[in-house]
Amino acid sequence: MTMGRIGDILTASRSSGRGALMPFLTAGYPDLETTEAILLGLEPAWADIVELGIPFSDPIADGPVIAASMHEALSRGIRPERILDMVSRIRGQIHQGLVAMVSHSIVERSGGDAFITRAADAGFDGLIVPDLDLDRVDDLLPVVDQHDLSFSLLVAPSTTDERLDAIIPRCRGFIYLLARAGLTGVRSELPEITPHVSRIRERTQLPIAVGFGVSSPEHVSRVASVADAAIVGSAIVRRMGESDAPVQAALQTIQELSGGLPRGA
Repeated sequence: MTMGRIGDILTASRSSGRGALMPFLTAGYPDLETTEAILLGLEPAWADIVELGIPFSDPIADGPVIAASMHEALSRGIRPERILDMVSRIRGQIHQGLVAMVSHSIVERSGGDAFITRAADAGFDGLIVPDLDLDRVDDLLPVVDQHDLSFSLLVAPSTTDERLDAIIPRCRGFIYLLARAGLTGVRSELPEITPHVSRIRERTQLPIAVGFGVSSPEHVSRVASVADAAIVGSAIVRRMGESDAPVQAALQTIQELSGGLPRGA
């Protein structure tokens, strides 16, 4: 089995001695034009992969900043098909890998395999489905593998060894490690993640991306020193919400965060 584009990006990043940054954007917040402008404005040096959150009425483990952004996007009529259409139209102009964070309810409501195929055809390189039951994963992996997509489930600090051993074989591209349990959000301190990274490294060669509470260049630097990618969401979305120029706010924040990465051995 190949690593897929996302796995290849993260493996190359690790091999070259530099970290990867994976900014999160709520698709359609505050509108779809803003999301498009941010994607098109990202410099290759600032971000390696972009995680697009598809708005859902009951966000899974998202803190108040991202939850509010999703509710606002939904209130303005943002639906999965509109996001897929936008990605399909501009994908050829985006340098970064592209991963969708999507609830299993959306995947299932849209036909399971049919949604995954549609996402791949639109230009997504992978999916994160944080609330998918492990038993259902096995039904979806054939179409995931058919399209050479990454497919990531969440590993929490509290995840037991038994569950970890069940999750890892079902992941493609990378493992998504939560830096902390509970809801995501901006935090001043980042917990110690090294033991959790080590526990995963003992079991797989898949790259490891760390998110939840990663909020500053200093946090990004700490994550990059032990894992393969830092995922930052709430810090970006919050800055967008505080600004009259959300596109510029997002791009500036992502550029600042990228300063925490070691850029080459």
